[in-house]
Amino acid sequence: MSLIVRTIVKKRDGGELSEGEIQDFVTGVTDRTVTDEQAAALLMAICCRGMSIAETAALTFAMMNSGETWDLNPHGFVADKHSTGGVGDKSTLVLAPLLAACGVKTGMMSGRGLGHTGGTLDKLEAIPGFVTGQSREAFDRLLETVGCALIAATDTVAPADRRLYALRDVTGTVESIPLITASILSKKLATGAHAVVFDVKTGNGAFMQKPEDAHTLGRALVDTTRATGRKASGYVTAMDRPVGVAVGNANEVEESIRLLRGDGPADLRENVLLLGADLLVAAGITESAKDARKRLNAALQDGTALDTFARVIAAQGGNPAVCDDLSLLPRAVARHDVKAGAAGTIRSVATRELGLLSIEIGCGRARKDDVVDPASGYRILRKTGDVVSAGEPLLVVELGPGTSLRDGYLDRVAACFEIGSAEGATPPLPFVVEKL
Repeated sequence: MSLIVRTIVKKRDGGELSEGEIQDFVTGVTDRTVTDEQAAALLMAICCRGMSIAETAALTFAMMNSGETWDLNPHGFVADKHSTGGVGDKSTLVLAPLLAACGVKTGMMSGRGLGHTGGTLDKLEAIPGFVTGQSREAFDRLLETVGCALIAATDTVAPADRRLYALRDVTGTVESIPLITASILSKKLATGAHAVVFDVKTGNGAFMQKPEDAHTLGRALVDTTRATGRKASGYVTAMDRPVGVAVGNANEVEESIRLLRGDGPADLRENVLLLGADLLVAAGITESAKDARKRLNAALQDGTALDTFARVIAAQGGNPAVCDDLSLLPRAVARHDVKAGAAGTIRSVATRELGLLSIEIGCGRARKDDVVDPASGYRILRKTGDVVSAGEPLLVVELGPGTSLRDGYLDRVAACFEIGSAEGATPPLPFVVEKL
């Protein structure tokens, strides 16, 4: 029996892995002496059996040290943000240029679609010409010239996580708290941000559906980050309904641009202001969250945030004209209304299922090598608590070129909306469930 197989069996049977066993596994993932099948088996064993704090810390640092680590001190204060994701979660697209417009350099290394959630890289790449694959030298140049860098994980930063991230997406191991913690922090610690704000989602559309699980993950992220000497804060926020009204790639970019113009949905604005205020205070730009929110709102209203986003797009190879002309984004060629089957109140929305259904029209990936359709997505017309009539449109399904609907697809989307009497319905979560 090989070493990796013994490690898999040990964790399968509930044993605690040593630092050496974890290091050997991560080394094998990095140099590919561990196969996809073996890595997937250990991921599933970890997901089912869990990890102690010591194991999680060992996995985090082994993954961090699987590649190079960056020193951002020459740039001064650099901020970062991480969301655990959900349906319609597009805050990075607004927050990063908004912070840069307010004087806070922001370097964010983002991921692709994972499970039922969308990926920031897929959204950015819906902008014609936008290049997320940037070198370390380009990252430094972007921070100095436009104050903001939105990039994919490079081959040299946490390469072990790059491979494990893709495998988690297709093996049903996305929800594991130890794996999430190690994945997030291996990149955050390696890329050297001075402060990180965490947005841990909860509700039926989140990985951590129970608020207590979201709290556990959030505390692990914040406490581990602070232990490294960096500033950290976090929130548990609601994901029992999509954020905003757009789900997809190009249409989430469009919604983000509308907010950067000073418009856009109230819940997305609140999400951005909440996270941004913490980072402005951490950077010493303002003394209080109240003053920080005023400054952020001003940048949204006076056009400086939108101008910064246009400069970021241009600096990363994209067409900045999309900020003025949304028709330059990939456009849907077919639209289908999803209608209410009965009159009543929308008691709840099966947000996770809605995200999974969006994969079928090209918004995400069922397999790690799938190609997304940037033009496909949803426009959500009604949300939890709304009163609707029978036959009233609840949502619009938008299809890009070459994408078609399977039989019964619209009925399955409609089934995500529970419509009935308002009496006895579980109220939606408050947007801010907890400050960590």
